[in-house]
Amino acid sequence: MQTLAIETTCDETAACVLRDGRIISEAIFSQIALHRRYSGVVPELASRAHLEKINHVVRAALEGAGIKLPVGKRPPTGDTKPHGVPKKNKKIFDAVAFSRGPGLPGAILVGRVAAQTAARVFGAPLIGVNHLEGHLLACEFRKGRADARLKFPLAALIVSGGHTELWRAGGYGEYELLGRTRDDAAGEAFDKVARLLGLGYPGGPEVERLALKAGRKKPVFPRPFLDGGLDFSFSGLKTAVAYYLQDNPRPGPAAKAAVCAAFQEAVADTLAAKAALACRKSGLKYAAAGGGVSANSLLRERMAASCASEGASAVFSEKKYCADNAAMIALAAQRRLESGRRLKHRVEVDPDLKIESWGR
Repeated sequence: MQTLAIETTCDETAACVLRDGRIISEAIFSQIALHRRYSGVVPELASRAHLEKINHVVRAALEGAGIKLPVGKRPPTGDTKPHGVPKKNKKIFDAVAFSRGPGLPGAILVGRVAAQTAARVFGAPLIGVNHLEGHLLACEFRKGRADARLKFPLAALIVSGGHTELWRAGGYGEYELLGRTRDDAAGEAFDKVARLLGLGYPGGPEVERLALKAGRKKPVFPRPFLDGGLDFSFSGLKTAVAYYLQDNPRPGPAAKAAVCAAFQEAVADTLAAKAALACRKSGLKYAAAGGGVSANSLLRERMAASCASEGASAVFSEKKYCADNAAMIALAAQRRLESGRRLKHRVEVDPDLKIESWGR
C-alpha cells in the first residue's frame, strides 16, 4: 500500500510518500524564519508561503521516491481545448491524503487543492485526515517505520501550539474527547512566555534550552488543575509569569533561566497529572502523547512517571515527528484503508475541525 500525503495546516509545507508504513521519502519547508520577526504565525503570510512552495515540496517527495509525474501528449499547436489528465498505465498510489483541519483556513485550502490535483493525476482516491489524529498516530514511527503499534485502549494527550486535548482512544478511528483547554493551548503559552522574556520564536525550544541553565533557586508558579477535572487552562499561568516579571523587571540571564524552568515545570506537571488522571478515571493502562509540545524532555519524564504511578505506561512520538509533518497524515490514511471498513472519506476543509471517529 502506497500513499502520498500533504500537510499544510500551519507553518510547515510537507509531503511524504509512505509505503506499507515505511517512509520512502519526505520533504518539508519550514516557515519559522518567515514568522520569527513577528514572534508568531501570520496567517496570510503562511498561506502565501504554502502556495509558493507546495509544488516544489510535492515534487521533491515524489522524486525522492523515484516516482515521475505522468506526462500526457502535448496538444497540437493552436489547440485550446482541454486535454484532461494523462492516461494511467498502472496504479502508483492507493490514496492521496491531506490534512483537512484543524488549522489556518487559507493554508489548509492550499493543501487540499494540491492533493486534489495529485489524486486526479495519479487516479487515486482522495482522503481528508484530521491533523490531530495524525499527531497521535505519529507515536508509531520508529526510525522511519510505523512498527510501534499503539496499544488500545489508551489516553491520548494531543499537545501543540494550537491545541491541548485529552482523548480516550478505543482503537484506530475510535475517539472520545475527555478534556480540552478552555483558553490558551500549552504551546501558545510557551510562545507568549518566551515573548515576555524577549526570547526567540518558537518559544518551546527556547524556554527548554534556557531552563537547563537554571539553578536551584527559582520562582513557583501555579498548577492549574481546575478542580480535578480533565480540562486545561494555561492563561492564568501565563498571567502569573507576567505579574512576576512586573515585580522583577529587566531580569538578567540567570533570572530568565529561573523563570523558564519554573514555567516549564508548571506546564509539565499539569499535563502529566491530567494524563495520569485520565488513565485512572477511565481505567486505562496505556497513554500516548503527540504534538509539538510533546517533544519537551521534562514533560516526557513527568508524564512517564505520573502514568506509571497509575499503573499505566506512556509512549511518545520520536522528537522529529512531534512537529507537523506529512508522514503522520499518510499513516492516518493508511490505517483507515487497512481497517477494511467502508468509510466515507471526507474532503471538505474545516479550520475548527474537532475530534472525530471514523464513519461518523
